Amino acid sequence: MSQVSKRLAALSPSETLAMSQKSNELKAQGIDVINLSVGEPDFNTPDFIKDAAKQAIADNFSFYSPAPGYLSLQKAIVSKLKRENQLEYAPSQIVCSNGAKQSVCNVLMSIVGPGDEVIVPAPYWVSYVEMVKLAEGVNVVVTAGIEQDFKITPAQLEAAITPKTKALILCSPSNPTGSVYSKDELKGLADILAKYPDITILSDEIYEHINYIGQHESIAQFENVRERVVIINGVSKGYAMTGWRLGWIAAPQWIASACNKLQSQYTSGPSSIAQKAAEAAYNGPQDCVETMRQAFERRRNLMVKLCSEIPGFKVNKPQGAFYLFPDCSYYIGKTIHGKTIANSAELAMFLLEEAHVAAVGGLAFGAPDCIRFSYAAADELLVEAMKRVKEATAKFADTSFNI
Repeated sequence: MSQVSKRLAALSPSETLAMSQKSNELKAQGIDVINLSVGEPDFNTPDFIKDAAKQAIADNFSFYSPAPGYLSLQKAIVSKLKRENQLEYAPSQIVCSNGAKQSVCNVLMSIVGPGDEVIVPAPYWVSYVEMVKLAEGVNVVVTAGIEQDFKITPAQLEAAITPKTKALILCSPSNPTGSVYSKDELKGLADILAKYPDITILSDEIYEHINYIGQHESIAQFENVRERVVIINGVSKGYAMTGWRLGWIAAPQWIASACNKLQSQYTSGPSSIAQKAAEAAYNGPQDCVETMRQAFERRRNLMVKLCSEIPGFKVNKPQGAFYLFPDCSYYIGKTIHGKTIANSAELAMFLLEEAHVAAVGGLAFGAPDCIRFSYAAADELLVEAMKRVKEATAKFADTSFNI
């Protein structure tokens, strides 16, 4: 009998991709499904970026690139970091990959070994814990609920640190919650981490440009931890380029070199055309980024209003990204159509089948009482989706809790 490796058997499939697939299957059957499960902008890639890709094809950028990416792209990223974040890096500290997802995995595979602990604040992006498993590390999950805006405190962080702690994964603005750590909050975490010099900080900043409170803050700005911070970023979210698959790290030289070595053996450099498109994105006009940000902010306000009107949903006001993550514990344990809703994953399936709205249950994000709605969709679709959710959840009114 054929068997997959223990490494693969330990992994869980991506719940976000699975829900999106189920949504597409229903659509293929002619059902009008509103898909709020997928984490990607609904905008098209700006024309000047597409033009750069076309020019790259015309200019025969069709050969292998260096494993960490073209030097011209590395320099464009260095310039972006200096211009937007006031951070100094050398091109050799930049490693470009097939999306920020690979960038995160490269770092974890490069620094984490069997038994090493990685602190993962919850709610977390679904793939973090799976990548730690892949690296044979141990996840140490630190939970922050809606009452603290889903952000961990310095005290919580320090309580989770042990002699085996190898890394912390921080995501701000956050997927799935949209929470954003302020400069003061980041400083509080940095001051704790400064006492533990062997801990590497992975700072996932892929939603940097989708921020509703002003300037983005990176934990890399603090000198007491700067040499241990790996910034993870890319063009997917801010420039509507999810399918181009171009992410990158800015890291201490030893980690950049390790990721370069690792990547050279299993993917080599990312798409040459995507690299030239990303270079244009960083070097070109940035008004497209602000236009999209403003649209997302308007939708955020709309979704907070609509979701707050659904009985039983507890809603906070996210400060970035394009997700709303309401606490729906009111519905957990209730029975409908003869079935008890055990967790938010089952509630999400109920909403898909009953309301034809696709969302992702928070169980996959380490928050079984919450559900994630992406508002990267047209305003009228968001209005219709929340109308359907409100009508579907109202059907619970005549049911009772299982005792």
